[in-house]
Amino acid sequence: MVSGVSYLPIVIIYFIPAVIAFARSVRNAGSVLVINLFLGWTLVGWIVALAMAVRTKDRDPGPDNRRAG
Repeated sequence: MVSGVSYLPIVIIYFIPAVIAFARSVRNAGSVLVINLFLGWTLVGWIVALAMAVRTKDRDPGPDNRRAG
């Protein structure tokens, strides 16, 4: 008989992209969660979610970097 505790590592690994996205406060963290939840069971969906989670965050344009106009 398999206990629920044995599934815990699998669930943690499955949701790594979503955890990374929320920890890094990326703009599309909600999208990462949805893709991870519904398509993460496919290897391609999990990799896409992970790539979205670890991509470079957009820089916040400071007062010196704003475009004129």
